Parts: sequence; C-alpha cells; structure tokens
Amino acid sequence: MNILELMKKRYSAKKYNAEKPIPQEKIEALKEILYLTPSSINIQPWKFTFIQNSEIKAKLASVSMHNTDKINQAQLLVVFSVADDLDAFQEIVDTELPEARRNWYNQIKASKPEADLKIWLSQQVYIALGVGLTASIALGLDSTAMEGIESDKYKTILDMSAYKPLFAMAVGYGSEDDFNRIEVTPKSRRLQESVIESI
Repeated sequence: MNILELMKKRYSAKKYNAEKPIPQEKIEALKEILYLTPSSINIQPWKFTFIQNSEIKAKLASVSMHNTDKINQAQLLVVFSVADDLDAFQEIVDTELPEARRNWYNQIKASKPEADLKIWLSQQVYIALGVGLTASIALGLDSTAMEGIESDKYKTILDMSAYKPLFAMAVGYGSEDDFNRIEVTPKSRRLQESVIESI
C-alpha cells in the first residue's frame, strides 16, 4: 500500500483492543524509525520513551486527562520529551555532535533568548510525532496523538531530570467498536483548495 493510501486509511483511534498484542518486531521497527527522524540541523533534542509495562502505563494514564482509557487499552505508549535542562543538553551537543553541527547549534543558542530556544527545540519533537503517526499506520498499527497529559507528573513518574515530556502517542490495534474507525466516521478535512495553494 502506498503512502497516499495509508494516509487515507489512518485515523485517530479512540478505543483500542486491549487483548491484541503488538508483535515485538513492529515495536522495534517503530523505535528505529523514530530514531531516524529528521530535525533542524540534525540537533535531535529528544527522548522517546516506549512504555509497555502495564503498571507504569496505568500511572501515566491516571494523569492523562481525557486520554486515560486509550492509554490503559493500548498495548504501547510512546512519550515524546524535549531537552529541558539546557546545560545538560549542551554536554550532549559537545560530546555527541560533530564540530560543524556543534558550532551551528551554539550560534543559534547565542542568538535566541532561552525561552525561544526551548520553543525551537520543542518544535523539532513535533516532527517526530508526525513520523511516529505515519510509521504506525505503515506498520499496520493504529495510533492516537495526545497532548492531553500532565507533563510535570509524567516527568515525576518517568524519573526524568533533563527532559520534559511534551505529548504521548498510544499505539495498538483499534477496537472493532471504535466509533472513530474510517468505516464508521469517514475522514473529514477542509476543502483542499482552502489549505493548499499552488503558485
């Protein structure tokens, strides 16, 4: 199935089949795909936390606002976090990035207030979310993007110090009685000519 057909098929699952496990090779493939996500100047300011442990998943579900049921039902939760401690991230830049990229990042850092730099880093993580959603359907999995999480509580549960959780993605197999399945609720988009301009 080509990418266009996959995107026509993709939907945001609202209810998951809690009994159907995801083959581990698909989870490993999703890890590799997210690892390969592009970012501006290849800065990679992120951490992707894959959670299959049902107890940890339940704790996170309890601080996920209207997403509690989806997280408890889904076989996998991926938490997308951004580098939040800029001193700690600078150590990563200094030790893991080649000189040209390190210099480029340092120039950007010097030219922006800290708040703006953090916004720019966070924007990179949204690229990874788009990759993750597309990769999920390509792997035959359903997914749901979720900004509705209590970030500080996620940070505590996951024992993060240098990173800040921004959002999460539930992954699994949509339930047959999910009201949001394409067959039940057809995909809805604004008119193409109102969002795409050709010059």
